[in-house]
Amino acid sequence: MTAGRNNAEVLSQHWCTPPKYVDAIREFFAESVTLDPCSNRHSIVEATVEYSLPEIDGLSASWNYPTIFVNPPYGRDRERGTTIRDWLRKCTEAHVQHGVEVLALVPVATNTRHWKQYVFGAATAVSFLYDTRLRFLVNGRDSGKGAPMSCAMVYWGPQYERFEKIFVRFGAVVDVRHLHGKLIGTGEHLDLFKTVEN
Repeated sequence: MTAGRNNAEVLSQHWCTPPKYVDAIREFFAESVTLDPCSNRHSIVEATVEYSLPEIDGLSASWNYPTIFVNPPYGRDRERGTTIRDWLRKCTEAHVQHGVEVLALVPVATNTRHWKQYVFGAATAVSFLYDTRLRFLVNGRDSGKGAPMSCAMVYWGPQYERFEKIFVRFGAVVDVRHLHGKLIGTGEHLDLFKTVEN
């Protein structure tokens, strides 16, 4: 993942997935991450195929690979006009169109349209990570600073039980398949507060 913030110092930094999550991702995919579409020279994911800017734009290239890990830029890419919404859409499309398994490490934003549409509306499960502030590697090193937001590991694929078994170590795992096709956040499908009259 490369930073998507505005100042020159931060833009020159390469943000990478923390080792304990890389280990869990490898365990989940049985050591075979076939695509990392958001890689950089400091990444420790070591996917078979890695896309990194400026050589290859991971949003434009093919995602027809069996196992994909995505740690996308969290900010807006002004040059390309993209945001994290585009990455979550691509995760969903890859799963639906090619039947691939996708794991994505993303900021928790349950109030946003992209979470309602592509996570709650299309993913299999979410692990809401317990780390209060995830410590990404910056240019390959642990800077000691935590991310300014909570993060989650989102999964698109058929192996819910395996996902739960591996990622419950890191956070509460929620099966979101029952939300597919529902109007999320409108209250129209929730019966939680209705009273039952006999």
